[in-house]
Amino acid sequence: MNREEIRTIGDLKNSGWQSKSIKDELKDNLKENIINHKNSFEGIHGYENTVIPELERAILSKHNINLLGLRGQAKTRLSRLMTGLLDEYIPYVAGSEIHDDPYHPISRTARELIDRHGDDTPIEWLHRDDRFYEKLATPDVTVADLIGDIDPIKAANLKLSYADDRVIHYGMIPRANRCIFVINELPDLQARIQVALFNILQEGDIQIRGFKLRLSLDMQFIFTANPEDYTNRGSIVTPLKDRIGSQILTHYPENIEVAKIITKQEARNDERSKDAVHVPELAMDLLEQISFAARESEYVDEKSGVSARMSITAYENLVSTAERRALMNGDDETTVRFSDFNGIIPAITGKVELVYEGEQEGAAFVARQLIGEATKTLFPNYFPEIKKLQKQDEATPYDKLVEWFFQNDGVELLDELSNSDYQQLIDQVQPLEDLVQKYQPEFSAQDKYFLKEFILWSLVEFDKLSKKRFSEGYQFNDLYSNFIKGI
Repeated sequence: MNREEIRTIGDLKNSGWQSKSIKDELKDNLKENIINHKNSFEGIHGYENTVIPELERAILSKHNINLLGLRGQAKTRLSRLMTGLLDEYIPYVAGSEIHDDPYHPISRTARELIDRHGDDTPIEWLHRDDRFYEKLATPDVTVADLIGDIDPIKAANLKLSYADDRVIHYGMIPRANRCIFVINELPDLQARIQVALFNILQEGDIQIRGFKLRLSLDMQFIFTANPEDYTNRGSIVTPLKDRIGSQILTHYPENIEVAKIITKQEARNDERSKDAVHVPELAMDLLEQISFAARESEYVDEKSGVSARMSITAYENLVSTAERRALMNGDDETTVRFSDFNGIIPAITGKVELVYEGEQEGAAFVARQLIGEATKTLFPNYFPEIKKLQKQDEATPYDKLVEWFFQNDGVELLDELSNSDYQQLIDQVQPLEDLVQKYQPEFSAQDKYFLKEFILWSLVEFDKLSKKRFSEGYQFNDLYSNFIKGI
């Protein structure tokens, strides 16, 4: 029988539909996906061998779940994707505020309707996308918001006394019956509000201003929390933690390759930007390495974490910086340059929590430090390592390049140079071409100029060249040229 034709409880019985709890729904559909080798959490990367197996075990165990991790670790995304494990549609008693199961009604309204109409009781269908409820825990959340309260207007309209349970206005949790209910940042919820969840999680009854209703709510609870919140703003009270079946630890991407996949997937750049701006793989590696450097930086609060959103917004800024330059010069297409990384500083400064030393130095200074640290980390992957200590007469692969800068007036790389002017300027520095040909001959012609500029910036970080920022761009010089010219 077609779903559209099933309009009453009698039709539902004739169709052979069987009632099951939401936890059984999730479990049965997950089992089917596992058997068929279908990914239940599409778009989640880096958790294949860590978080997802633990989450699947929790679902198979029919547990309520607490996702514990720092910001930007896809906790909410994981919660939302769980709706894909629900049946596409479920029936409920028409007019029910809490999606009563036609076979097992729990509200007084639904029971009275079924007593009155029997198998002719009308039903409606609820899609799985509408079975996701979410609440951000804030200190001002009340028991009335989550569980419910007495509604004096309803009592007046229905001419009922406050002793009648029909005057109750249900809160978010009863209204999410037979749904997934997510409470984000659980430690921010006041302790007395957390206490109100005890019976709902364990016994299934709710109490509202003296009413004790036995409502066997059928729900899948998911909580999210930041470990730092346990000491920073609040805590999860122990009896509540005891009632949460599984606590799963999330984490940041463990390597650059996974981080790049996430960034490219989540970045919001339109098709024109993608067509007009080419981003070298080295630029993507550098972008992701900045986040790894931030998580290790002495200036950044490691307990706060560095969200994956930093790489995503930085990538968007990087592409936009190159796109803006192309538009100004009338170029149909362009390639990201190393100097374009100056445009991602606003994306970094708004995403990192600084410790005292970082605050003293300033957010922009820290952002530039992170770019420099990322550059130093990646450089040995492409060219010979520059040692901190070496003999005075020891030859290095970079001597000719340093000598070139000593004999010339340096190079000024303006932010808004056209493609042709930029390439012509870089080509003047012949030792750069020699280094690329010797150590990275396989690099594509399109990416080669980024690589050459990468060498310049790296030599600055290793104190082989000097770099000066002025209003319109950067100037690269021999390390001692300014001193000698002054003499």
